[in-house]
Amino acid sequence: MGKVVLITGAAKGIGRALALGMADRGYDLVINDLPADEAALNEVAGRIRDKGQRALPVLADVSVKKQVQEMVQKALDEFGQLDVLVNNAGVLTVSLVEDLPEETWDRIFDVNAKGTFLVTQAVIPHMKARRSGRIIHISSIGGKQGAPGQAHYCASKAATIEFTRVLAMELGPYGITVNAVCPGIILTEMGRKNLGTQENIDKWTNATALKRLGEPEDVVGAVAFFASDDSAYITGQSLNVCGGIIFY
Repeated sequence: MGKVVLITGAAKGIGRALALGMADRGYDLVINDLPADEAALNEVAGRIRDKGQRALPVLADVSVKKQVQEMVQKALDEFGQLDVLVNNAGVLTVSLVEDLPEETWDRIFDVNAKGTFLVTQAVIPHMKARRSGRIIHISSIGGKQGAPGQAHYCASKAATIEFTRVLAMELGPYGITVNAVCPGIILTEMGRKNLGTQENIDKWTNATALKRLGEPEDVVGAVAFFASDDSAYITGQSLNVCGGIIFY
């Protein structure tokens, strides 16, 4: 049997690109998203199967512990193993701190931080028992360098980066690596909505060293590296995939 990867938030954007990219690299896939994205998730599953890999789509809200536990159990029932976890599910809204509703702060943290925690926690016993595993969190350069209007989002992604470091310390003795990938501005549906105007797109394009914004496929290589044996001696790290917006 080949290796199996679970990717959350896989119906569109970066998650979709990761699912298809990992299928191209020979992985079988458990792909997750919300019920509202069922049709898109099933389309991704079909594309994976067309590539000759197995796919299990699972609907679940990563911020709800019971649904997360059921999702992981379905994955293990279907495949018998989980070799790689990619915590990709995330949400972003824009608001100044003084105007930010409490429920918006809570929702951002529920998905971006708590969701990452809950899915990871559900997978840990299986990986520890096998003394093997790769856990990869999709964070953001926003977790390293904030932006006005995104305090809640940037704080949640900073939490993910620190969670990565501590988890790497805890799981290292079991042969499990934990790393984060920090995309810059990626032209997903969410990314385009956040950018808003062509003027803003041009501004951020010019801010990158490579003079272009990212496509979802640009994130695949970093995740594939952290999932592979080539990164076996790397853990607790956060890698920027941003075309050269920040350099630390």
